[in-house]
Amino acid sequence: MNTTEVFLIAMLIIFSLPYLVWRLGRTEHVAPLVVVQIVGGILLGPGVLGAAFPDYYRFVFDPQVITALNGVAWWAVMLFVWIAGIELDLRQAWTHRRESSITAGLALGAPLALGCVAAWAMLATPGWIGPQAQRWQFVLGVGMSCAVTALPILILLMEKLEILRRPIGQRILRYASLDDIAIWGVLALILLDWTRVGKQAAFLALFALASLALRRLMLRIPERDRWYVGLIWLAACALGADWSGLHFMVGAFLAGAVMDSHWFDQDRLDQLRHHVLLVMMPVFFLSTGLRTNWDIGAGSGFATVFLAAGWLLLASVAGKLAGVHAAGRILGWQRGEASLIGWLLQTKALIMIIFANILLDKAVITGATFTALLLMAVGSTMLTVPVVTPMLRRLEAVLGRAG
Repeated sequence: MNTTEVFLIAMLIIFSLPYLVWRLGRTEHVAPLVVVQIVGGILLGPGVLGAAFPDYYRFVFDPQVITALNGVAWWAVMLFVWIAGIELDLRQAWTHRRESSITAGLALGAPLALGCVAAWAMLATPGWIGPQAQRWQFVLGVGMSCAVTALPILILLMEKLEILRRPIGQRILRYASLDDIAIWGVLALILLDWTRVGKQAAFLALFALASLALRRLMLRIPERDRWYVGLIWLAACALGADWSGLHFMVGAFLAGAVMDSHWFDQDRLDQLRHHVLLVMMPVFFLSTGLRTNWDIGAGSGFATVFLAAGWLLLASVAGKLAGVHAAGRILGWQRGEASLIGWLLQTKALIMIIFANILLDKAVITGATFTALLLMAVGSTMLTVPVVTPMLRRLEAVLGRAG
């Protein structure tokens, strides 16, 4: 079979298997389709499918097919991160700045601290830290992975739970939006390369000037042209960021963050995010699964990686709940309010996977650490809906509180 036919076989597998598991298995209560697709990517990777059926794995995922899939995945994730940047709206967070800053700060800081402790403990065993990383980069990167909240997945889950447009949903979006900024700021710090600091400074300076010009241009052109200009801007920023040594995903987020969501029709923006998730992101999940590695050396394998994932999951969940409960005590929240918000902020899947992919690209973590982080993100996200659903029935009075 030629490369095109094998590529189409891969695409058939990517779209059919997770959908059938999700629909026939009725996993909505535990995991939305996006989470099933992420798990599917892990199972189709070299550590599971490749180990069980190596000949079939090599046939479907040969180097040419992987190269083609990676190209689709890169563009998919750039579009997704760009949209996330556009939708970042901090006006409500500024209006409620005391409550938002206290809650977001503690919701991020506590799991970050526990995640850093967990990462420091992992350094005692060889095979977790990447070959290009300094110890502080590894510790901070893994710690931030434990603190991440995936805003797009959070929106999907709150829509499913019918609380997105209620006051509690808008509050949680404020907290997650502030944390999003911190996540990308920490990532930029980790990726700061003193051998290329001149390039990075030049990129940021040029980006700032170009952003001013872009904002003026966007106000002078009709909406139909803004979409095309936005995509050109996305490609240029991603290229500049990657050239400077940051990462193309950092550039994609910056490209969206300096744009205003009101420049675009909100329904079209929602449809674009939905279509990117539907049409392109499953390829990214598969390409992510192809990067998993269950071997950290010295004969260690599945058990060791699962143990590390459980250790990180404990740090993530306990830290997030502790941070939000501390915020609740400071702000005088009602009984049960902190637990509800803390569990909703556990969603990690997409943004943490993107974050971990960048750390792996830059050799800050190894494939085994990447796999453990991936399992942690899936576990954390899958816990959210089963835990939150019964809470919503008991806390009707809390749902209408605006903060």
